[in-house]
Amino acid sequence: MGSHQRFLTKPAHKGGYRQINKALNINAFEDYLEAQISRLPALAEVEKLSPCVWRILGQNPGPFTLQGTNTYLVGTGRRRLLIDTGQGIPEWANLIAETLRTTGARLSSVLLTHWHGDHTGGVPDLLRLYPDDLVDKVYKHTPGQDLQPISDGQVFQVEGATVRAVHTPGHSHDHTCFILEEEHAMFTGDNILGHGTAAVEELGPWMASLRTMQSHGCTTGYPAHGAPIRDLPGKIAAELASKLRREDQVLAALDQVARGSSGPCSVTVQQLVTVMHGDGLDPGVRQTAVEPFMEEVLRKLAADGRVAFRLRQGVKRWYRVPVH
Repeated sequence: MGSHQRFLTKPAHKGGYRQINKALNINAFEDYLEAQISRLPALAEVEKLSPCVWRILGQNPGPFTLQGTNTYLVGTGRRRLLIDTGQGIPEWANLIAETLRTTGARLSSVLLTHWHGDHTGGVPDLLRLYPDDLVDKVYKHTPGQDLQPISDGQVFQVEGATVRAVHTPGHSHDHTCFILEEEHAMFTGDNILGHGTAAVEELGPWMASLRTMQSHGCTTGYPAHGAPIRDLPGKIAAELASKLRREDQVLAALDQVARGSSGPCSVTVQQLVTVMHGDGLDPGVRQTAVEPFMEEVLRKLAADGRVAFRLRQGVKRWYRVPVH
C-alpha cells in the first residue's frame, strides 16, 4: 500500500484494551462499552492535524482506549517531539518509522503524559529503533528507571513548536498536559478525552487540575483518546459542571435519608447508590463502576468538609456535615 493511501486508512477495532492495567472488571462492561465504541467516528491511522502536529494512532482500539491511544509528532523541522507512545503494538512502531521517513524527520525527545501502559508501552520499540537519538531523551513526571524527569513548567523546543509541561494530577498522580504555545493548544492526555469522560484516580485533584488547565486559556485540545477538541474551554467547563451536579445530587440524597430518619442517620455507599439509582442497576456495573465512583465523590466531599463518615464494624457509613 502506498504511503499516501496508508495515511488515510481507517483502522479496524482490534480489542487491544485487554492488555491495559485498569482497576475495573472490564467483563462487566463489555456489552455496554462495545455499543459505545461502535458509535465513535473513525480516525485515520496517520493524519496531519495542523502545520506542526501529526497524530499517529496507537493501533490499540477498544472500549477503554476509544479509537486507540493518540500519539503526536510535533514540530515542523528535522527534529520532532513525540508525545506518548501507545501500548506497544508493533504496527504502531511501523507507522512511526514510516511517518518519520515521509516527513524527513528524526525524534528529538519523547514526552509521556503518565504511566499507564497504553501511553508508555511503545517506549521499548522506540529505544530499539532509535537508540542513538533517544538516549536520556524519554521524559515523564516522577519517572521510573531509565526515564528523565519532567518538572512543572519545563519547556521543550524544536523548530516550529514550543511545548510547555503542566503537571495535572487526578487521572493519575503523575499526569502531565503539554501546551503548544504556537497554537494556544493543549495536549490533554487522559484528563480530557475527545469523546465521553475520563476515569480518575482522585476526583478532587482532577477537578483542581481541570481548573489549572482552564487558567492557561488554550482553545484547542489534542486528547490522548478521540478526536481533537475544538472548544477546549467549553469541554472543560462541561466536565466540571457535570461533576458538580453529581456532588449536589449526592448531598441531596444524604439530606433525603436524614429527613426520613428520627435520629442520627448514616448510610453505606451501597445504600446511597440504592437511594439514588434504585435496585435496577446491573450488578456488575453497580459494583465495578457506580459504587467506586460514588465512593470517590464522597471522598472528595469529605476533603471539602461537606460530608463525613462513621466506622461501624469496619464499614464506612456516610452522613452530611451540618452547615452552620
